[in-house]
Amino acid sequence: MHSNSDHIYIIGSGAIGKALAVFLTLSGRKATVIRGSVDNGSQKNEHIRVQMPDGTIHEAEITISTLNAFPTLDGIVVLASKSFGNEQLAIALKNKTGSSPIVLLQNGLGVEKSFFQHGFYEIYRCVLFVTSQIIDEGTVRFKPVAPCPIGIERGDIDHLQHIVRQLNTPQFVFKSKAEIQHTIWKKAIINCVFNSVCPLLEVDNGIFYRSAPALDVARRVIAECIAIANAKGIMLTINEVEESLLQISRSSDGQLISTLQDIRAGRRTEIDTLNLEIAGMARELGLDSAVHETRLLGELVSMKAQINLRGGTLVS
Repeated sequence: MHSNSDHIYIIGSGAIGKALAVFLTLSGRKATVIRGSVDNGSQKNEHIRVQMPDGTIHEAEITISTLNAFPTLDGIVVLASKSFGNEQLAIALKNKTGSSPIVLLQNGLGVEKSFFQHGFYEIYRCVLFVTSQIIDEGTVRFKPVAPCPIGIERGDIDHLQHIVRQLNTPQFVFKSKAEIQHTIWKKAIINCVFNSVCPLLEVDNGIFYRSAPALDVARRVIAECIAIANAKGIMLTINEVEESLLQISRSSDGQLISTLQDIRAGRRTEIDTLNLEIAGMARELGLDSAVHETRLLGELVSMKAQINLRGGTLVS
C-alpha cells in the first residue's frame, strides 16, 4: 500500500532538514519540518534563508512543528534527524504513519534496523552528498556536491521513483538507485575516518590531503573496514574509497566534521553507527582482531563525547 498524499514531513530541524524544506517549498511542494524530539512543543512559522556557495540566497516561510501535533502523517516521512534517536522515533511513528514511506537521510550503518523491527511497510535509504551548516537561527549554509541516491531497504522501484520525483529540486538533487548498499558502505567507511580522526585531532576535513601521517591512518582504517564489508558481500577496493576520501578532504578543506561540532557543543554523536557498528559486525563475524584501529578510534571518540556531555567527567 502507498500513501495517497504528497505532503512531505521532514523530521529533524537541523541544517539538512531546514534546507530541504526551503527548496521543496520554493518548488511548490507541501513540506513541514517536525522537531526530532517526540515531546510536545509549540508550532511556529520560521523564515529560513539558505545560502549557496555562489552567494545566492533561497528563502521561504517554513512551518516548524512537533510530532505530537499530528495524529497521523499521511505522505512521505523524511528523517533528517540524528540516527541515535531512531528507536524512540520508530516507536512514536509506528501508529502515525500507516503506509507512508520512511526515507532515511542519515549517515552510518544499521540506521534502518529500528524501523524493520517495528514493522514499517516501506523503508528507503538516502546517501547524502551535500554539506549543510546552521549559521544563525534563521540562516543555513548549503553546498551540493553530487546527486544524492535513494535506494530500497523495503519497498518497490515504482514508489522509489515517485519519492525521488517529489523530493528532487534543482538545488537539492536526488536520484533513484535501487541497490544502495555499495554506496552506503563506501560513504560509511569514509565517515569512519573523518568522524574519528578529525575530532580526536581537533582538525578540519582537509587534514588527509595535507598530512601524510593522517592519510596513513586513514588507509589503515579503510583497509580494516573494507575487510568487514567484503565479508558481508559488499565488494569495495581500498583505492576507490581512498580516492573519494581525498576528493572530499580537498573539497571540504577548512570545514569541521559534524562529530567534532557535536562534541564541542556537548551533543551526542553518531559514532555508534560508524566505527562501533563496524566493530560490532566484525565481532559477530569472528573477525574482531581485524578492526583494531577502527574500534579504538571509535571508542576514543565515544569517550571524548561522554566527557563533554558530562562536564569533564567520564563515567562507566
